[in-house]
Amino acid sequence: MTQYICVTGGVVSSLGKGILAASLAAVLEARQLKVTILKLDPYINVDPGTMSPFQHGEVFVTEDGAETDLDLGHYERFLRTRMTRFNNFTTGSVYAEVLKKERRGDYLGGTVQVIPHITDEIKRRIKAGGEGYDVALLEIGGTVGDIESQPFLEAIRQLRLEVGGQNCQLIHLTLVPFIATAGETKTKPTQHSVKELRSIGLQPDVLICRSSHEIDESSLRKIALFTSVEERAVIPVEDAATIYAIPAMLHARGLDSIICERLGLEAPPADLSEWNRVSEALLNPQRTLRIAMVGKYMELMDAYKSLTEALSHAGIARHAKVIIDAIDAERVEREGTGCLEAADAILVPGGFGARGFEGKIQAARYARERGVPYLGICYGLHAAIIEYARHVAGLEGANSTEIDPASPNPIVALVTEWTDDEGKTQLRDEGSDLGGTMRLGAQRCNLVPGSLAQRTYAAESVSERHRHRFEVNERFVPALEAAGLRIAGRAAKDDLVEMIEVPDHPWFLACQFHPEFTSTPRESHPLFLGFIDAALAEHARRSATA
Repeated sequence: MTQYICVTGGVVSSLGKGILAASLAAVLEARQLKVTILKLDPYINVDPGTMSPFQHGEVFVTEDGAETDLDLGHYERFLRTRMTRFNNFTTGSVYAEVLKKERRGDYLGGTVQVIPHITDEIKRRIKAGGEGYDVALLEIGGTVGDIESQPFLEAIRQLRLEVGGQNCQLIHLTLVPFIATAGETKTKPTQHSVKELRSIGLQPDVLICRSSHEIDESSLRKIALFTSVEERAVIPVEDAATIYAIPAMLHARGLDSIICERLGLEAPPADLSEWNRVSEALLNPQRTLRIAMVGKYMELMDAYKSLTEALSHAGIARHAKVIIDAIDAERVEREGTGCLEAADAILVPGGFGARGFEGKIQAARYARERGVPYLGICYGLHAAIIEYARHVAGLEGANSTEIDPASPNPIVALVTEWTDDEGKTQLRDEGSDLGGTMRLGAQRCNLVPGSLAQRTYAAESVSERHRHRFEVNERFVPALEAAGLRIAGRAAKDDLVEMIEVPDHPWFLACQFHPEFTSTPRESHPLFLGFIDAALAEHARRSATA
């Protein structure tokens, strides 16, 4: 039987419920338990696929093609378990399913209500997502007291009654602020947050108390007294130097021991040696390099969370500190490429829409002409191939139909038909819905023997995750190849262009897929390792000629 650990948050948002859940899961996995994590999001969108990156940050794509919350990226970076569409659901998707059943007549004419119909659907999804695991952690999005999250919290209350407290523990993450002007730690926000939880029938078993300062013992005892939580289960967690040190921090404070004891789990001691090595390499680099990331959502770097982490992972593997210079593509359009001159390598990430696209094209041209290592991802491939078409192949007015539907040379165009990973034919046109209509999930790519891509991967074919609507237009490939561009990888099922490279360049690669989604701190992705190796070589060359 699967046992559950529910993680809620109080006082304010952005305390790090996702990192807490992932870190605890990592420790339990290190105790040889089979663990998964589910994210329950209270917003009414069916999924985050159509939400602005400025509002919600990155959309993380799972192996099976689900567009999910960025916290699932944290889960995969901390766990060996791969997430699926069952690991993330929203209020919108729950209501959509219940309403579909109502229209079908499944409720036999009964009145459909939040309790029991919505809460039953939430519990059904929780049990389906946790099936086959020893422990399933449930991260409840939002903050206790939000009206949107009430059905999820009620479902959790019912779940605890059904399976019993010995099979379902509740961890509440809260803020214990330090008031600098008074020189005091304040426990009242935590007391009120727990009071709010108890008013809906939930008594936390463990309190995780976030603070920027060390919390004194008397404050911890006071919190325990006023919240009816055992003293040893009131666990302070101060800000950490790196998120990858948090599993060891939680273990040192006994959280996994408390959970295993209360759930009756017999598990060997945690072996956190891998996490200790990751933290040691990250906090004690032997060299430094700079990467210019030229994107369009730079005001909120969470829009590129998996990318920045993947660069960090490659830095960990090479004992290097990776400094990311976040450069707005519109700045390149306004000011030119002078802002790229300090970079040891240039990365152009994914995105949608016309804003900033010409700046990305200028960044790709700068990298190609100056011999600076370049990695283009998704939209970064579009920028690179259009730049090459314009300035090397001589295809005047080359563009993407996403930007210019009337382009005389539409190098990139909407793909209208392809075969998905399950062998089904997918059809799209300009009038299709935006939500859930992209080429999504893991698909196999065959690499050209002897290419830089094949040497970097050290493999003949790879499986990578996609999230895009537009593809390289096959009609222009012969002209581009005649001008010297190499098609380095193609989709195994539809022969679509997946990777390009410039042969007479130190390191210039671009891919249609998103390799950042499968990079982890313990196993860096080959493309990012190759990119960082090229950046280190460029840094050494510059240093030698300085």
